[in-house]
Parts: sequence; C-alpha cells; structure tokens
Amino acid sequence: MSVDEEDSVVPSAQVSPGGILGRGYRTVTLGICALIVLSAFEALAVTTVMPTISAALNGAALYALAFAGPLAAGVVGMVAAGNWSDREGPRGPLYASVVLFTAGLAVVGTAPDMAVFLAGRLVEGLGTGALTVALYVVVARAYPPGLHPQIFAAFAACWVVPSLIGPLVAGLIAQTLGWRWVFLGVIVLVAGALAMVVPAMARLRTPGAGADGRGTAERKPVPWELGRLGWSLLAAVAVLALNLLADSKGPLLWAGPAAAAVVVLLALRPLLPRRTLRSGAGLPSVILSRGLASGAFFGADVYIPYLLTVRYGFPPLAAGLSVTASGVCWAGGSWLQSRLAARLSHARSVRFGALLLCLAIAAAGATAAFALVPATAIAGWAVGGFGMGLMYPRTSVATLEYSTVESQGFNSSALSIADSIGASMSLAATAIVFAAFAGLGGAWPFTGCFALTILPALAALALAQRIRRPRPGVTS
Repeated sequence: MSVDEEDSVVPSAQVSPGGILGRGYRTVTLGICALIVLSAFEALAVTTVMPTISAALNGAALYALAFAGPLAAGVVGMVAAGNWSDREGPRGPLYASVVLFTAGLAVVGTAPDMAVFLAGRLVEGLGTGALTVALYVVVARAYPPGLHPQIFAAFAACWVVPSLIGPLVAGLIAQTLGWRWVFLGVIVLVAGALAMVVPAMARLRTPGAGADGRGTAERKPVPWELGRLGWSLLAAVAVLALNLLADSKGPLLWAGPAAAAVVVLLALRPLLPRRTLRSGAGLPSVILSRGLASGAFFGADVYIPYLLTVRYGFPPLAAGLSVTASGVCWAGGSWLQSRLAARLSHARSVRFGALLLCLAIAAAGATAAFALVPATAIAGWAVGGFGMGLMYPRTSVATLEYSTVESQGFNSSALSIADSIGASMSLAATAIVFAAFAGLGGAWPFTGCFALTILPALAALALAQRIRRPRPGVTS
C-alpha cells in the first residue's frame, strides 16, 4: 500500500468485534435501518401508485412535478439539517425531519386534489432530505470510524427488500384498502422506528461539548447560515424549472434548461466545499464523484425498463427485473467493500465501481443500438449496481473521514445535495435528449440517453485518483 493510500482505508483495529449489531449499537442500528427502509418503501411505492393517484385526483398535468418536487425540496432540508447539526448535533434535526416526513405523508394521504397532494410531497421531500443528512451525522457521532463501512453497507441493503416487494405491497394496498393507505400506513411504522433511535440520541453530545455535555470555551458556536438557505432555495427552484422545461418545444427546449442549469451551478457553489466544482483533491473530489456517479446511474436507470418494454415487448413486471437485479447487486457490492475496508482504499473502490458503471451503461447502449439480446442490458445493469455498491458507501465513509466534528453536518449535506442535484440534472438532460431524438425513431432515443449518461461515469472514473486526502502543504 502506498503512503498516499494509507489514510484512505479503515484501520481494522477500529472495528468493534460485535459490529453494528453489537452491544451498544444494536438498537440504534435497527432504528436507523428501519427509518431508511420506510423512506425507501415510500419512494418506491409512490412510483407504483402514482398512475392511480393521478387518475383519482385528475392531476395528469402535475404528474412529473410530483416526482421532481420532493427531490428539489430535499436540497433545502439538507442544508438546514447540516447547519443545525453543526450547531447543536443531529438530535434536533433528526426529530424535525421525522416530523416533516410524517406530516407530508399525512397531507398526501388525505389530499382532496392534486395541488394539495403536491404540497404534501414537497413537505415529504423537505423531511427526507433533512433525514438523510441527520442520519449521516448520527453515524459520525454514534459509531467509531471502523464501523462506518458496515453501517453504510447496511444503508444500501435497506433498499433491497423495498425494491423487491415494495411495488407489489403498494399495489396490493392500493387495490384493497385504497391508495391513501400506502402513505397513511407508514406513519405508525415511522413512530416505532424513531422510538428505537431516541435512546442513542440522548447519549450524543453537541459538537465540541465536554463530558458534561456543555460547550467548551475553545469552540466558537457555529452560526446560522441564512445565506446558504437562500442559495439552497434558489437551487431547488432552478431544479424544478430544469425538469419542467424538459417538456418545452422549439428553441426553449435547449435555451430554457441551459439557463436553469447555469443557475443551479451558481447556487451550488456556496453549498459545497471549496473547489468542488473544480475537482479539488480530497473532499471536493469525493463530493463531485458522488454527484457524477448518481447522475450516470439514475439517469440511465429509468431507461433500462423502458427499453425492455418498448423495444423487446417485456411486460412491466419482467422489465422491472433489471432494477431488482441491480438493487440486489448494489447491496452485494456494498457488503464486499465493507468486508475489504481495511485493505481496499477509497480511491480504488471508486475507481473499480466507476469502471463497472461505465461498462454497464455501455452494455445498455450497445443493446439499444445493435438490438442485442435483452439479457445483455439486464446483466450489464446488475454489474452497474455492483459498481455503485462498491463506490457509493465509500464516498460516504470518506466524507466523514475528511470532516471535522464542526463540519460533519455541512459536508454530509453537501454529499446529499450532490447526490440529489446530480440525479435530477441527469434526468432532465436525458429527457431533453430523448425528446430530441424521438423524431428519428427506432433505438435512437435510448442510444442517445445512454451515450449521454456514460459521460459523467467516465468523469467519475477519472476523478478516482483525486479523492485521496492531499498531503500537508500540497495544493491542487
């Protein structure tokens, strides 16, 4: 192992013998994982029942916004939770995020029309974004560094069961009890999950606190950064505009989204560590590679089942096998990187993962362009999921490793923001490409989308070497 990579692996001596389910960690681990499972179930369930909701509430015109809205609102929640966590620890942000999430579920589940439903989805997104950041800070404060690869691998595994049975359960609930209970039923379960986390919250100290839980004289209080909240709001509005303008016609189809994308990038600068958009070495490249990987994967992910349905005549359930296989392999890759935490550096995890993602997108593009057997795209996308499992948790581990106690909230929110913005911008860009190539017919729209999404994957591959912590005195 080179000197450069020694600070990019997790020392095995720091790993607790009992792991994340050992004494002192079991209850908080189960509670955190339960919260993630429930939020994952809701995210996947809404995709299943959304056509039914749209028909019941006469909301076809706001269909796309029901998905883009929570993603955009989440950016504001991420910034607020990050700032709050750095000021006072993750306890308050965690409780507030759960309240917002459940309030959004209640509004959505009782909505009389599509406008109220959309308002509830925005509140949901605000809570989900804040919850993601709060949980990252909880991990930083409640678990030793040696357990970070394990807990983030568990986070990935928490999406497997919802991805396997979530759509089926949501469909059954919608057909038997009605679509509203898909949301209302989750509220009770969220309360139970939070109850398991509360005891661990009581043991957490605020940043810089002494043994008595009070602040020390050496630590200056972290101020409220209202300017960053304003920038996050601007970024959220620009993301919504970017997605809405993807359906434009004529010159506005290109000029409108381009202008919105510029606004998003300008608004992002104060929300990310310095030099992130210039791929600075260390933490900036960790954040940027996460956003690029998310954009590549999720931008292509929505078109795999679409390709199988439109070009190969797969029924929806069979077309969804590609997503299921990818989710299972994602969990497998996450498990493997956690087992190799003491031997596999962050840079190598990201490099191998990004390479597999490039191969997966290339396989999907080749399937579309050359009419290869559909198994090529399905198997390829499983490989892509495995690649994401290798690098996704490692960017989370590296972010916490490169953070001070006072910056854990800011950096965790930056990582989540990169995740969200990368995916939403990629989805908007692929929608534009798909619409532009639709007139050519055949496989051109799909080929164009896969050709576009492989670009951020290649960029993430090129950035892998730069995620190492720079040596003291070395600038980049």
